[in-house]
Amino acid sequence: MSISLFIRVFLSYGAAILRGKTLLLPLFLLAAPVGAEPLRLLAFGDSLTQGYGLAQGDGFVPQLEAWLRDQGQDVSVTNAGVSGDTTAGGLARIDWTLTEPFDAMILALGGNDLLRGTAPEVTRANIDGILQVVTAKDMDVLLVGMAAPKNYGPEFETAFNGIWPDLSAQYGTFYAPSFFDGLPSDDPAALGQYMQSDGIHPNAEGVALIVAGLGPQVLQLLAGAK
Repeated sequence: MSISLFIRVFLSYGAAILRGKTLLLPLFLLAAPVGAEPLRLLAFGDSLTQGYGLAQGDGFVPQLEAWLRDQGQDVSVTNAGVSGDTTAGGLARIDWTLTEPFDAMILALGGNDLLRGTAPEVTRANIDGILQVVTAKDMDVLLVGMAAPKNYGPEFETAFNGIWPDLSAQYGTFYAPSFFDGLPSDDPAALGQYMQSDGIHPNAEGVALIVAGLGPQVLQLLAGAK
């Protein structure tokens, strides 16, 4: 074979290979695996969830998302915390909040009911209503409980404190007894270094402890949502 003929054959063969690759390329792209979407976790609550008084990135939601990702979780956490919100406010907004799809939800409301002296039966009815809406969406829920201070009296305390474990059992939710379980004490006087000046809301360091305390329950929640 002459050199010129060899070159013509080589170029023709090479062009055919390139055409074949061009044709195969779209098929290859179609066959390539698509990465799974991250789990979508809704954090539904009041100022403690919203991150009141904290710089962006220091609040509960961004710290929780970072902690979960450090644990190997592919998750996006949506902040649905509203400062000053009561359980009645939560019930009023839960339907439109869930117009977006979520895989799981943390429900942490009730502190502002306490501050307003809302009757425990009203708080119970509102949390019940929220859980009815959420469970109808077939979403897993982590229900975060709350304890009334002693100065409300034993009758109020018993009725209020029983709301969350009772409803968790009724609806089969995941359950955390308190938002503040990660803090080293339940005595406000001993928590100054972890709280903002109002003595109610945690600072960035306090939020980090809260996230570490709730984290294992959130991991269980996400495992159930997968």
